[in-house]
Amino acid sequence: MKKLFSIMAFALIAGIMLWAGDACATGDAWDVAFTKVTNTFQYSRRMIFIVGGFGLVVLAFWAIFGKLQWKWFAALCVGLAIVAIAGLIIDYVTTDGTQGGVSANQGGLVGGHTTNATSGS
Repeated sequence: MKKLFSIMAFALIAGIMLWAGDACATGDAWDVAFTKVTNTFQYSRRMIFIVGGFGLVVLAFWAIFGKLQWKWFAALCVGLAIVAIAGLIIDYVTTDGTQGGVSANQGGLVGGHTTNATSGS
């Protein structure tokens, strides 16, 4: 059974490596991976906040009826608030205010260089 599992795992990994043609064919594999990870994080974050909001409502009812301690409920609320604000704080610290959100080449950190577009004087 272990041998069959290891063969199937190897076949799965080899199949994924052969299937990843788009990222390897463009020559910009890191840029493609960065944009895909960024998009996945942004879209999954929204869903997690929606589920977390419903969870906080359920936990609030539990706290009201004595099934959950109020300090645990407060700790969960503060933790969710910190997670929600963390991305905004990082964006505020790393951007200069001229563009909003996360870009693929923010500040020249991802395989590029920054240029200042100034008009002639």
